[in-house]
Amino acid sequence: MKTAESSNNVLRMVQLAMLSAIAIVLVAFVRIPLVPSMEFLKYDMADAPILIATLLFGVVPGMIVLFIVSVIQAFFFAGDGWVGMLMHVVASGALVVLTGMFYRKKKRFKDAVIGMALGTLAMTLLMIPMNYIFTVNVYGTPKEVVDAMLLPGIIPFNLLKAALNSFIAAILFKALQPFFQKNRRIIHAA
Repeated sequence: MKTAESSNNVLRMVQLAMLSAIAIVLVAFVRIPLVPSMEFLKYDMADAPILIATLLFGVVPGMIVLFIVSVIQAFFFAGDGWVGMLMHVVASGALVVLTGMFYRKKKRFKDAVIGMALGTLAMTLLMIPMNYIFTVNVYGTPKEVVDAMLLPGIIPFNLLKAALNSFIAAILFKALQPFFQKNRRIIHAA
């Protein structure tokens, strides 16, 4: 019995590692500026596999994948260090938690979509005070500059980023549901 449990835990860790690796590859190779006047705001698809991890395994494993991806992104790809990592974990964490909480209760696709929609709004709203806290106080950007960037850049960017990643995750998860149901024992081994 102990051996089956050990192999199930290993299988689950491998699956989470694979989703983490996919997210990291997406961070490395998909970086698209969404707001032409603010090219430093770059879209990446990392949150899509993180959301899929959340839907398959729950909030805690989803947050672990988010943390791993955030650390690697912040220190190896984005160059924004601990500030970027913290902002990503908090903002995307809201998306992960709301998606996971809504989906967990009844495991219905529509509940996942509701969680993603609420998570998209939460992520967007959280990035407003986080930009004031970190961009102003850590990077020394004047508050007036952040004020001027909010409506034409920061708010639409975060809304679009979260919505696109949620849409991609929802489409992939829905398309793969027959596979997940057929292989439920393998996927939900732990």
